[in-house]
Amino acid sequence: MAAFNTEKVLSVHHWTDTLFSFTATRDPGFRFTSGQFAMIGLEVDGRPLLRAYSMCSAHHEENLEFFSIKVASGALTSRLQHLQVGDKILVGRKPTGTLIQDNLLPGNTLYMLGTGTGLAPFVSIIKDPDTYERYDRLVLVHGCRAIAELGYGELIVNRLHEDEFLGDLVRQKLLYYPTVTREPFRNMGRVTTLLETGKLEADLGLPALNRESDRVMLCGSPEMLHDLTVFLKGREFVEGNHSEAGHFVIEKAFVEK
Repeated sequence: MAAFNTEKVLSVHHWTDTLFSFTATRDPGFRFTSGQFAMIGLEVDGRPLLRAYSMCSAHHEENLEFFSIKVASGALTSRLQHLQVGDKILVGRKPTGTLIQDNLLPGNTLYMLGTGTGLAPFVSIIKDPDTYERYDRLVLVHGCRAIAELGYGELIVNRLHEDEFLGDLVRQKLLYYPTVTREPFRNMGRVTTLLETGKLEADLGLPALNRESDRVMLCGSPEMLHDLTVFLKGREFVEGNHSEAGHFVIEKAFVEK
């Protein structure tokens, strides 16, 4: 298993019946850019069982953090959800991913649009001081079905507001917009609908999305990625990648074919 580091689980928190987060040790030689993912998993019957997971930790943090769904029939998550402190996990040594700043053209406002556990890479990004240096404003949108599913994101944002080093920048620049689809809440509706109708920008007191000044990162369900790609391209936003920077980027590693 030379392609993997073996790390020890340090904490586990179950947010709902379908969501949990956990932290683990980090090999000193493991380097990544905020927003990237790695293959992580468990050794099962002498072989690695792996899935792509975004790091929720920023590149400078001592430990690794991950945010996961629980799937009873999932080959990996059915096992991973039973992690206990002290258990061992495998972490691939070669992080990768599209949701990095170098894949975007310079801009004024960064929109990070995530659904479900698609929040994970954005947790890493909003913990990174470099993000605040690049943009005048950061907009984090997290869409879920139920209010309880917002718990992890709300905790992260609240902690950042009180952070000794980043707190001032977060309070000045970060706009957090949680929204749900199946319960009464202060913000309701699918992320795609909120953008298509202009309600998102109106609620935040921002001008309409504009490719000249706004940059967008997407991570979530296949339907959300498809609909927002059509929406953005209809407004002449160009998708960026490792070869050429653009107006928006998508993380496709988690899309089930």
